[in-house]
Amino acid sequence: MIEWIIGGLVLLVLVVLVLWFVGIYNKFQSLKNSSEATLGQIRVAMKKRLDMINQLLGAVKSYATFEKETLEGVTKMRAGVAEAGPGDLNEIERESRSILGRLLAVVENYPDLKTSGNVADLMASVKSIEDEIARQRYTYNNISEQYNTMCDTIPSNFVASFSHFTKLEYLKFEEKIEEVPEIKF
Repeated sequence: MIEWIIGGLVLLVLVVLVLWFVGIYNKFQSLKNSSEATLGQIRVAMKKRLDMINQLLGAVKSYATFEKETLEGVTKMRAGVAEAGPGDLNEIERESRSILGRLLAVVENYPDLKTSGNVADLMASVKSIEDEIARQRYTYNNISEQYNTMCDTIPSNFVASFSHFTKLEYLKFEEKIEEVPEIKF
């Protein structure tokens, strides 16, 4: 009879350990899926931004001469967004902000361009997309923080190690990039 009790207790402990492991594993998977979904939203927003920059280039090129490289750069960045990881997105963000800054400078230098309805609408759309990117970046970094904390803390780090989970990379947009470009008309 004691053998049955001991066997039952051992079985109960094993079941509890397996359920504990599965619970933590599922939490890791949930956070990983959330981070991937958020990165997808960031990619979509960055593509929208690059599309807006492309449209702005079209609206502005009659007022100013932009190098062929700028248009090629926007096209290349847009194509690269779909497969970009967090580090690549950081670089695309930096480059697209640079182009956007130059476009804003051109708009500022041509008063009749600033009052163009098409340009005004595009600039408003860019501001909206900037806000969306900032929100999604914040969400992604929060999810990454939770995931990475689980990778570092006991007991979930045992599950992470056993399951070969690695830390997520944060989106580290430059400090000056965190500010939405000021759009004045």
